[in-house]
This record gives sequence, structure tokens and C-alpha cells, in this order.
Amino acid sequence: MTAATSLREELNGAEKGGPEHDAQVFGEVTDLFLSNFDRLSESQIAAVDAVLAQLIARVAAASLIELSEELATIEQAPRQTVRNLAFHDDVQVAGPILRHSVCLSDQDLLEIARSRSQQHLLAISDRKALNEALTDALMRFGDVNVSNALARNAGARFSECGYATLVGRAERDEALAEKLGLRLDIPGNLLRELIGKVADVVRARFLTASRPVARKKAPGAAATAAPPATSRKAIDYTKAYNEVVALNRAGKLNDSTVNRFAVRGEYDLVVAALALKADVKVEAIEPFLEPERVYGLIVACKAARLSWSTTTMIVRMRPDCPPATDRELEQCVAIYESLLLSVAQWTIRFGSDRILGKKSEPVAAVAVAGRK
Repeated sequence: MTAATSLREELNGAEKGGPEHDAQVFGEVTDLFLSNFDRLSESQIAAVDAVLAQLIARVAAASLIELSEELATIEQAPRQTVRNLAFHDDVQVAGPILRHSVCLSDQDLLEIARSRSQQHLLAISDRKALNEALTDALMRFGDVNVSNALARNAGARFSECGYATLVGRAERDEALAEKLGLRLDIPGNLLRELIGKVADVVRARFLTASRPVARKKAPGAAATAAPPATSRKAIDYTKAYNEVVALNRAGKLNDSTVNRFAVRGEYDLVVAALALKADVKVEAIEPFLEPERVYGLIVACKAARLSWSTTTMIVRMRPDCPPATDRELEQCVAIYESLLLSVAQWTIRFGSDRILGKKSEPVAAVAVAGRK
């Protein structure tokens, strides 16, 4: 029996019988579609759609959840069926479609954002890509959990107004503030505002934390996150540190000297100089040369009283790092100009304690294990 013949036979009985018959037809039509969706014509898919879309209101949620999970990743999924599942009151039914289906229109998603539960909005917030109109609507109708979900979604795009709304909410929500501070696309002026609004500890956490790496793209395209950088080869900074200490005693460890280190690619000397001038250990400065911690590098340079010109040179010449994007440099300027010297010095010490503390955790764990 061909798929088309079998399909017609199932559809002919779709409107007969009670709940048991509905469930049987629903299961058979669902199985038939899922087994043949890549071979069905548009008219056959439309016929399936006509049956399933009607049965959704008469079938148990458990069966609908399974169907939703299956259809969520199928581009040829029957459109009205997908839409009915997305609008279902039970978020377990609607969730997979809201998170993953490409068959929903933006208008569908906007309507759901305006009319359904916070759990539905949370599911939409997890979609791989969200445009500005959708994020504006989600923030308008969503609660704090929706705002946090949007802030951690790298595929969510925000209007200027949307970003300003998030920054305003972040003043009362530390978790949201940290997520916003680590986004690749936050405009420099709003990052500056965020830095000024949040508590010292919250600011220090996101400025010295690891964040995604921006990768340059063609003009007009958005920056994306680059793969994690490979681990650096261990460096002995003893000689470099002794050299910068000697320069410092002679009054020669100034801005232009550190600038020259960066131009020459002598980053063992850059790290040693930053550590000495910011009064932290070399082991705490070294991680800030990694692409993922450029914010921490800016703070270290400010804490070391380096000029923006020298700071820029250090950022641009970092070994084994992708070129900084225009947006990343805009963010770096915002950080540098927003921080008072005393705040930068406190922040880098806070970050230093966190970095060195994490490095010591495996050692401590081994020591505890050895005593058992």
C-alpha cells in the first residue's frame, strides 16, 4: 500500500467515532506523517494538517507532547497543526514548538507573547534567533525570568529601547546585570550606564569574568562568538618580573615603556609590568591576555595607570587573539572611561582573588582526597 492510499484511508475516518477513535486516528495519522513526511506532496501534508489540527483539542496532552517534540524540528511540518500546538495552554505541549520550530511566523510568536503564560514567553525566549520586535514584546509582557532568559540568549537582538529597559531592570537584579555585562552586542553607552548602576561586586564579577570572543564578519553582519582559544604554553615570568622591578626602581617603568613592550610583542614583560603596577600577582594578570577576558585586561591597564593609547596597543597586539571588533573596542573604551582609578584597582584585586582561588581549588581537592 502506498503512503498516499494509506493516508486517504486514515483521513476518511477522522471525523467519526468518539475519544478512543480520535486517539486511534491521531496516532495513525501522526505515525504515517512522521514516517513519510519527506516524501509527501504539499496536498497530502495539507490533508494531514486538516485532520491533526482538529484533533489537537480532543486528544490527551501526553500524545500532543510527543507530537510537538517530533514536529518542532521538521521544516515540512503541517502549519496549522504546529500553530495550534504553539497556542496550547499546556506549556509542555507548546514548549518544543515555541523553542525550535521554524514553521511559526513572527506574528504568531508576537500574538503568543501578548496572550499566553510566562512559561510560554520563557520558551520563546530560548529560540535560536529573536528579532528586535519579538524581544521588545517579550520584555513588555514578560517577568524577570524572561528578561534573564533573553539576556543570556546570544541569538536575541535588542533595540536601543529594549537594551535600555534591560539595563534599567539590571539595577535591581544582579543576575541580569552580570548576563548583560557579558553580552557581545551591548552598546558602549549602555555598558557605561550599566557599570554606573550596579554594585561594586556585581561590576567586578562581569568585568573580570570569561566572556564570549567576538569574531569579525563582513561589513553589515553581526559579530559572532569564536571557538574557545587553545590553552597557552606555561611561561616562567621570573626574569621578566625582575626586569620590570629594576626598571621601576630606576624610574623607567612608565607608560611609553609598557607601550614599547606591547609593540615588540614582549608580553611576558607586559604581564609583569601590569602585575607590578596594579599590585597583584603575575598569575592573576596572565589570564587577562586570553581572548575571553579582554574586559579584565582593560581594568588591569586602568589599575596600572596606563593611558588609553597604551591600553589600546596592549589589546590590539595580544598574541594568539582575533582582532578586536569595532563593538568590542567601543565596549573597552566605555569600561576604561567609566572606572575611577581606585575602583579599577579594587576590581582587579577582586578578580585576582577569584582567579587565584579557582586555580587553587583542584589542588585543595587533591589534598582532601589524599587524606581520606
